[in-house]
This record gives sequence, structure tokens and C-alpha cells, in this order.
Amino acid sequence: MSVENPGDAGSASPTVFLSYARADQAQATQLVAALERAGLRVWWDALIEGGAAFAKSIEAALSTCDAVIVLWSARSVESDWVRDEAAKGRDRRRLVPVSLDGTPPPLGFGQYHAIDFSQWRGDAAAPQVQKLLRGIIAATGSPVAPTGASVSPAAATPPTNRVARRTVLLATGGAVLAGATGLWFWRRGTDVRAGVAGAPNASGGPGNTIAVLPFQNLSEDPGQSWFSDGLSEEVRATLARDARLLVMAPTSSGKFRDRSEDAVAIAGKLGVAYLLEGSVRRANDVVRVAAELIDGRSGFTRWSQSFDRRMTDIFAVQTEIAETVARAMAQRVAPAGASAGGGTSSVVAFDACLRGRALYDLSADEASERAALAQFDAAIAADPAYAAAHAARARSLTAIANQYAAVSELAAMYDAAIAAARRAIELSPGFADAHSTLGYVLFQGRLDARAAREPFDRSRELGAGDAAVMARFAQYCARVGREADAAAAIQRALALDPLNPLIYRAAATIDYAARRYAESLLPLQKALAMNPKMTRAHAAIGDALLMLGRLQESRAEYAAEPVEDFRLAGAAIVERRLGNQAAAQQAFAKLVANLGERVLYQQAQVYAQWGERDAAIARLQRAREVGDSGLIYARNDPLLDPLRDDDRYRGLLSSMGFD
Repeated sequence: MSVENPGDAGSASPTVFLSYARADQAQATQLVAALERAGLRVWWDALIEGGAAFAKSIEAALSTCDAVIVLWSARSVESDWVRDEAAKGRDRRRLVPVSLDGTPPPLGFGQYHAIDFSQWRGDAAAPQVQKLLRGIIAATGSPVAPTGASVSPAAATPPTNRVARRTVLLATGGAVLAGATGLWFWRRGTDVRAGVAGAPNASGGPGNTIAVLPFQNLSEDPGQSWFSDGLSEEVRATLARDARLLVMAPTSSGKFRDRSEDAVAIAGKLGVAYLLEGSVRRANDVVRVAAELIDGRSGFTRWSQSFDRRMTDIFAVQTEIAETVARAMAQRVAPAGASAGGGTSSVVAFDACLRGRALYDLSADEASERAALAQFDAAIAADPAYAAAHAARARSLTAIANQYAAVSELAAMYDAAIAAARRAIELSPGFADAHSTLGYVLFQGRLDARAAREPFDRSRELGAGDAAVMARFAQYCARVGREADAAAAIQRALALDPLNPLIYRAAATIDYAARRYAESLLPLQKALAMNPKMTRAHAAIGDALLMLGRLQESRAEYAAEPVEDFRLAGAAIVERRLGNQAAAQQAFAKLVANLGERVLYQQAQVYAQWGERDAAIARLQRAREVGDSGLIYARNDPLLDPLRDDDRYRGLLSSMGFD
């Protein structure tokens, strides 16, 4: 049935099957004419010869088409023919859906983007038709119109010659549309899942960029969302291990959990070429995962598939989805077993680790942090070789030590965290997050900048596609004076996770450490716009304004800081600068009384700014003894500038491995 496209000698023009309700025939006729003028081969029910077996003709057309257009309307959604053909089309996975009057698709098909033709009046050159043509091009990989071809409104009038010569595929009441597994556009004899990576995309992202949106929880129990979220994150992590792909971090992609915007808008905001979305339905020990890869330029699906597996096979599903999507982007992800990705073959361990991750990300209070640690411990008990759980345990221990532990507990907790991170690397040498975690704990826990360098550098080599890994690396580099590396890494983290306020706050701290005070304000303001309740952002703005001499503004920012230690230390410094001695002393006294040795570093900052050098050095030395993690900022903290010519201060920096 293929014919040569006059605009591209040697390439076959796609064939299109149109499904519509008889009551919508007038609009269908106009659309047929527009598609023919664009160079498409069109068949519809009017092509069926007298006496021909109606059902057999439709079946034959469905079996030979390249793409299917379904015209949804208030009438077609009620048509038995439409639903029957939709079911057959779902099985064959081909669809370009159109809504004639704004009517949403029927149950089972509503999650898929339909082109709005409700304002179309038959103009073959209208934007709706052009969007439809772009969708068909994306679906089939074939051009549909000669170069420079134009379609006038007059051409919308259907030709009067015998319609049996048409090659447009249209069937009364016929809608071929992907169902639970999404939309699948195909071209006979050609797998269009290859050859799409690297090309520019109208969404603004290069062709190797992708965002994995949170998988939808379709289980009866809403409490199972942690499982669907965890599965989408595992798939994202698998894709991110291919350095040739730029995979959006989960914080940014998670902003679109509710999918209130269409795929083109989401891809544009994230700056990616492709979206991967899916759903998870879990019942007892069986899980159904449906995933689809969506072109961010057209909103149409380039690949889709569903996976019915028992929970014992869920890890194979993760890898299968990731590898198939990578092939769809012409960037194959190497098979990733436990040695590369830190994974497990234990469903019990996997389940516990997902629960722990949900609690850790919540970070609500000490109880939730310790509950997360308990889940990671349970995962390790179920599978002692689960590298990702060991890395997660290391970060969990560090978080608890930093925020809640007594001074007497710090050394033991940091030692345990380091041991867990080292075990993760031993189990999975290629796991970037494990190396990043080890560097993080060595730096914050052991206060050993020199020892942290090797694991951090290794994490950059292995995890260039992971925003969290790159952000940790960037902040380490900023603290040790590797400004160029810090700038490059934080820019990559921002590209991978552009809607994550934490990344913007990290970017600001890098500017501040480099004494770019004014430049640090914008990312902090952006972070607060995204999350007005963010901690430490107001204090960071206060610090920058203090350095710029804008004292009244600095005072206001410190007052707005929700974290007590940063708020009180800032107040003690800025009030002294403003000449308010009593207010400064009052803030400092409250800092010491309320938090004691847990904030030795902040006490040193205050004393340094007050000009009390010996007291500041004494606090820093004591902070070194107890392992106060604030000391990671000491090398280039502007608030400690009054101490820089003191040999005791230099000796302290040297003891922590700062060059």
C-alpha cells in the first residue's frame, strides 16, 4: 500500500487510519482532505466498495496502517464501534488522538494527550492540522508533505472523484488508541524507537535529555505511593548511570506529580526532550507497571509497554524499562546488576529501602530520621549485599549526627557512617552514590578534606548524570578552593534539577564562598520563591548582605531565619555592627544557653566578628575536638577573615587537610 512521496523520492509516505463516529462525518471529510493535501495516504469507511465485507475491510485497514487518528467527540465516546476499535488499537499500540469538541476520551484512555480541534473550522493550514502532522511525523519517522507545500482553505473541499482511490485510512466509529500501556506510533518494517537521541528539540532540551515523572499509584491503597515513587526513582537512577544521557533529578520532575499540564508544557519547563511516565498497580505479590516515553516537542508517545510481574521480578522490570527507553533514545544503557547500581534481588530488602527513602526525604523530625535508619537497617538485614541500602544508612547516620546527636555520640555515629559507605563501595564499586556518600561523611564526619577528595572525584566520574552527586561534589570543591570544578558541577546539577530549591541554595553557597556576595543573592531568592519555608536561606542572604554592608536588610533576613542557631548567630553579629551592644550580647547568650557545644562553630564566628580572636580560636579548637561539622566551611568563611593571619587558625585548617 505504500507510494512514493513526491517531496522525498525514495521514502514512503505514511498511511493513516481514521476512526470517527458517523455523526461526525462532515468534520472527518474535511480532515481527510487536509491530510491528503499534506501528502498522506488516507483510507476511511467511504472507501469500502459496495458489497465488501464491512468488518473485514476495517480489519484489513487496521492491520496495514502506519498510524491511527481517532476523533473523540461527545458522540464517538458513546459508540460501540469506537470502543471496539479502540480496544484493537490498544493491542496494536498505535494512536494520534484528536478531540473534536473538547470531550475527554472515555475511561481507560483519558491519560493520553489529545490534540484540541474544537476551534478548527476546516482550514487545512491551521495550527491544529500542523500539530497533527508533526505528531504523525514523530510517530512514523517519515515526512508527510513536499518541501514548501501549502494547503489552502479551498483544498479542504473533498474531491469528487471516486473515493476508492484514496489511501487515507478512516473507519466509521473506529478509534485505535493505546490503553493501559500508552501510545505506540510505528511504521511498518521500521522500529522508530531508534535514532532519536542527540537531535535538538523544540522543548528547549537537547535530544539526550529526559525526565522521569513520578509513576502514578493505581493500587487500591493510597499508602502504596511510596512504592510507585521508589520504582520511578530506581528507573531514573538506572538511566542516569549512562553518562551520555542527561536525566532530570527527581526533585524537579516530582513537581509535576499531578500532571495538570500537558506533556509539551512540562517538557518545556524542565528543558528536556523526553518525558518518561508510568503507573503502578500492585495487588498482593503481583505488580503491573505501565511506562511510556513521550516526545516533549509533540506530546506524542514514542514508545510504551506494560509489564506484569510478580514482586520477585520487579528488579528485572526496572532494568527492562530503563534499557528499552535508552534504546528509544539510541543510547543503550548497559545492563546494570548489583555490581553497578547497588541493587538487590530481595523483595523484602527493596521494600524496606523504599520505605526508608520516603521517611528520609520527609526529614520532618528526629523520629522520622530514626525511623528511616531503622528501615535501612531492615533492608541490610534482609540482604547484607544491598549496596544502596548501606549508602543510605551512611547518609541517615550523618543526618542524625549533624542535627540531633549529643556531642558525646558524634564520633561513634560518624565512624558507623563511614563504615557503611565503605561497605557500599566494596559491594558495588561502580555505584556513584556510594563514592559520593563516602566523601560526604569523611568531610563532614571526620573533617578530613584530603581523604574526601578521592571518593568525591570518583563520584564525579561515575555520576555525571546524578544531580545529588554533582551538587555534593560542587559544594566540596567550593570548600577546598577548587572554584572551577565547583562552578562546572553546580551548573550541571542545576541543568539536571532546575526546579529543586536545594540546588539553588547550594549554588548560592558556592558563590558566597568565592566572595561573589551579590551574585549569591539571586539563587537564594529563587530558592525561597520555590520553597518559602526553606531553612538557612534567609540566614545565607543575611550573610551576603552583611558582607555588602547592607546592615538593616541583613538584620531583617536574620530575623526571618527559622533555624535558631543561624538566626541567633546572625543577630549577634549584625546588632554589634549596628552598635546595639545589648541586643548583640542578648542574642549570643541565648545561642550559648539554648544550644551549647552543638554550635561551637557559630560561636567562633560571632567572636571573630566581635574582634575577640582568642575566644574565637578556642571555640574552633574545641569544635575540632568534638567533630563539629560546621568546620567544613572554615577554609573560606568570610566571617572568620579576622583570624586568617593567626598561626593557630592555619594549623587548624592544616589538621583538616585543607591545602
